[in-house]
Amino acid sequence: MNYQTFQPNPILQSLISCYWTLEVPADPNTKKQRIIPDGTIEMAFILGDDIKRYTSENEFIIQPRAMVLGQTIAPFYIEPTGYVNTFAIRFYPYGFGNFVDIPIKNLANKETPIEFLFGEKTANELEQKIIQATNSIERMEIIENFLLDKLNDKNTIDNIVKTTIDALLATNGSASISTILKEDLSKRRQLERKFIRQIGVSPKQLGKVIRLQTALKMLLNKKSEKLTDIAYESEYFDQAHFIKDFKEFTGINPKEFLGNENMTLSTLFYK
Repeated sequence: MNYQTFQPNPILQSLISCYWTLEVPADPNTKKQRIIPDGTIEMAFILGDDIKRYTSENEFIIQPRAMVLGQTIAPFYIEPTGYVNTFAIRFYPYGFGNFVDIPIKNLANKETPIEFLFGEKTANELEQKIIQATNSIERMEIIENFLLDKLNDKNTIDNIVKTTIDALLATNGSASISTILKEDLSKRRQLERKFIRQIGVSPKQLGKVIRLQTALKMLLNKKSEKLTDIAYESEYFDQAHFIKDFKEFTGINPKEFLGNENMTLSTLFYK
């Protein structure tokens, strides 16, 4: 398994977290992989064999080969059908909304083929360029040229949304909306509406995902063996609240997470 990340062009650093690639040889004994919400939106190109995404225990769809993965608030399973070769762009929560005109909430909890977002002709041309590129550097240049063409003055980051996200990231998701808005609760409804449109989830949901990320990284890097310590260092009220959120977003409890072969891919991303 070969997972790599790359930094974006400085012009796009405020919108894109990173580019990433994943290569995994075909394995007849491959297991389903549980994917955990991470608070980001991703554009992904499947360059290898098809990947299944399970919609129930036994039912699945084949993921589009060029798609945008919207915000998710629940875990889901994927399973490769053979060789895995994926190139993807990981946007900050507020990043992708600057490149499309539709509300980001329409992308939540599903995969959207890029042709639905950019038009069939444009999407096909972009996909073919990505396929024909010989390496990741070329693919990054192709994507950056495409995104820079899409970026314009009217599609700028909304200040109130960015301020909220920056505060959530700075506090590992623990900052309350009241604190962020400095008690100006008249802005709360405005913030909720803008968040749903630009991010796809509410500020509270995004904060919970970011806080869980902090706890997951501590758990995976073995910074503490005690769940109580992890809960408090991640700003949970107590261990019970930590376990409740953990099960909500991963589907299992923290002790079941470590060493779970269905979590290999999520473990790789979080480390």
